[in-house]
Amino acid sequence: MLTRKQLELLEFIDTRMKRDGVPPSFDEMKEALQLRSKSGIHRLITALEERGFIRRLPHRARAIEVIRMPETTDRRFAPRVIEGGGRSIGAPPRGAMPVEAAHSMELPVMGRIAAGTPIEAISEVSHHIAVPGSMLSGQGQHYALEVRGDSMIEAGINDGDIVVIREQSNADNGDIVVALVDGQEATLKRFRRMRGMIALEAANAAYETRILRDDQVQVQGRLVGLIRSY
Repeated sequence: MLTRKQLELLEFIDTRMKRDGVPPSFDEMKEALQLRSKSGIHRLITALEERGFIRRLPHRARAIEVIRMPETTDRRFAPRVIEGGGRSIGAPPRGAMPVEAAHSMELPVMGRIAAGTPIEAISEVSHHIAVPGSMLSGQGQHYALEVRGDSMIEAGINDGDIVVIREQSNADNGDIVVALVDGQEATLKRFRRMRGMIALEAANAAYETRILRDDQVQVQGRLVGLIRSY
């Protein structure tokens, strides 16, 4: 599934290719998508290439080939995965309890959110899940998200897990948060402030820590619980 911006860019490239026979320039893409810098276009192009929708031809300027379009084009974007967690088989985490054994509350599972999609784009509840009341931290709104990926496995967060998020805009060092980067990328990472910058740390040695300016990162919520099915 593509994010709204990825879909907009793919359609723009496809339209220009059919009209002019050549893909648009990065400046034209930036203007069409109303992005502030070409770095955002580079990220979108890379994502489209990784998903098999386009191919970049080496050693040629503006050489982009559209391989395929989505089977259905739906402008009403419904997000689906937050980057984070590879499933592993093993014993339940320490302190795990059956949900039915504890007083529980129903929380909305906001589907999945793909990295690169602003968390604000989440608008549709895919289903509800029973969550132990003790897992809900303090006052405020809570929601759940399904995890995809292996970037947080060393924090015990696996692919397919459901993470419980408390909505908040601030975080302490070491918190695992939903962070919005450059108004475009949503990701689940450990948060740290360092020398006036913000570090978003993966819990997997295969992933590098991202160091960003304070104004590039917006905290959207803090991880307060995790639910795993066996």
